[in-house]
Amino acid sequence: MLRLLLVSSNKESLSGLASALSKHNNIDLSWAASGHKALDMVSKRDVDLVVTDESLGDMTGLEFAGKLLMVNPVVNCASVSSLSSEDFHDASEGLGVLMQLPARPGEKQAEDLLQRLKQIKDLTADTNSGSP
Repeated sequence: MLRLLLVSSNKESLSGLASALSKHNNIDLSWAASGHKALDMVSKRDVDLVVTDESLGDMTGLEFAGKLLMVNPVVNCASVSSLSSEDFHDASEGLGVLMQLPARPGEKQAEDLLQRLKQIKDLTADTNSGSP
């Protein structure tokens, strides 16, 4: 079971992504309405992926990613951003952000995220089992 947390002060902006993700049986999907609420949730339970909106009401998605590193550095994070790819890369460097998402992400982005997360989980499983 993959545990995903969507963080947005406006659920509608991530509703297409949530709808696409909820079609998968192996996903436990939760919501947080602010960055601080999400950080509290991540500190109390295991989460495989956090998806942040660009603005969370109390901080930006990239500010959240930096704070997430302090709470749990192994949680994967994807963030909605209107920055160009190059500017996003510069702004998110060192924050461990898995993927930039466009405004109002949908089914394609959900599938891309799940594919990347599966690749990471498979690599982690290989490392933990002692395989080369």
